[in-house]
Amino acid sequence: MITLLIILILALLFISAPIFVSLGLASFLSVLFLSNTEPMILVQRMFAGLDQFALMALPFFILAANIMEGGGLSDRLLRWARALVGHLAGGVAMTTQVSSMFFGALSGSSPATVVAIGKIMYPELVRRKYDPAFAAGLLASAGSISLIIPPSITLIVLASVVTSVSVGELFTAGIGAGLIFGIVTILYIYVYSKKQNLPRDKKATFRELMQATVKAFWALLIPVIILGGIYAGIFTPTEAAGISAVYALIISVFVYREMTWKKFYDVCVESAVTSAQVLVLVASAQILGWLLTRSGIPQQIAGYVTEHVGSVLLFLLLINIALLVMGMFMEGIAAIIIVAPLIFPAAAGLGVDPVHLGILMICNLAIGMYTPPFGINIFVTQTISKLNMVEMIPGLKRFLAVQIAALLIITYVPESALFLLHLFD
Repeated sequence: MITLLIILILALLFISAPIFVSLGLASFLSVLFLSNTEPMILVQRMFAGLDQFALMALPFFILAANIMEGGGLSDRLLRWARALVGHLAGGVAMTTQVSSMFFGALSGSSPATVVAIGKIMYPELVRRKYDPAFAAGLLASAGSISLIIPPSITLIVLASVVTSVSVGELFTAGIGAGLIFGIVTILYIYVYSKKQNLPRDKKATFRELMQATVKAFWALLIPVIILGGIYAGIFTPTEAAGISAVYALIISVFVYREMTWKKFYDVCVESAVTSAQVLVLVASAQILGWLLTRSGIPQQIAGYVTEHVGSVLLFLLLINIALLVMGMFMEGIAAIIIVAPLIFPAAAGLGVDPVHLGILMICNLAIGMYTPPFGINIFVTQTISKLNMVEMIPGLKRFLAVQIAALLIITYVPESALFLLHLFD
């Protein structure tokens, strides 16, 4: 049955069937023809997979992200970031990176970050004589950090699949990992811009910086409220999602006054569609995870790894390679739901920290967001830059190399990502 299941999934993916169809239909057909299991049990497993408190955060964070984009919060964050770093070598590119990190900390959505920041910054980067391929590669890679920095939707899904780690622990480790990715990328931007002698902004005066900070103040408070409330034990990550959506709406309507009723209606519809797309994928993938677990495959893989891969360092290297390849072809949430139940038991046998492993998975899949041929950020960036895949590849290669270096730091120096977690302990 498992052999047929895998063949059907690959065949359906090959003919470009949606991922949730590939996982769900293949599972149903395999059970129907080669198992005594009642197919209705699979329907029950789908709904059971969605009946998790942590998943309630998804639609709220998606709604909050869309409200922030439509309510003027992203534009004010961008102006603040530019006043902060625009005068440095590569200042405009650094502004793009810093703004993407902050917007990612507000939205938790990688494609949303690329669109929100890219529509404003890509024309400015090209006007400042940055190579279009470099600018496109920067946008695609900067947006991918949204998967790592909380409140990442992908981190929430991982916590719902792997019960041995909590959303709060992953959020805390995600801050450290996101900082590593951001710092390494900013250092590369500085060196590249110095070498190319690219123009920079006039240094903002203290007054101008304070004015930009005041205008962005309410937007900058959102990650403080979300993360501070979670770590202080005031509310859970799920409750934080609801609070962030309400807060973003209040600021957009009553403070910045850019959210109209028409715009709010469109935001709600878009958020509902996006939430449904994510949750139907989670539901269909839950069937596959249940079938694999029931067949004992995770336990077999764990036993094989424990017996044949005695080195933790080698195991982590193999995981990185496998996930980087998978990220080229598969969206992050789908990859997590399929792979996490297989590798976490094996990692436990080798004594790997589950939070460290979870962050490694997310970092790999973040890189996969802009890795050819199917990285979704590539296609989103193409709509902004109007470059084709071949034209974008030189820029993508630069940032792939930089972020793989950051990935290796996190892989072999776990404390670089986990220091905040240990600090709070």
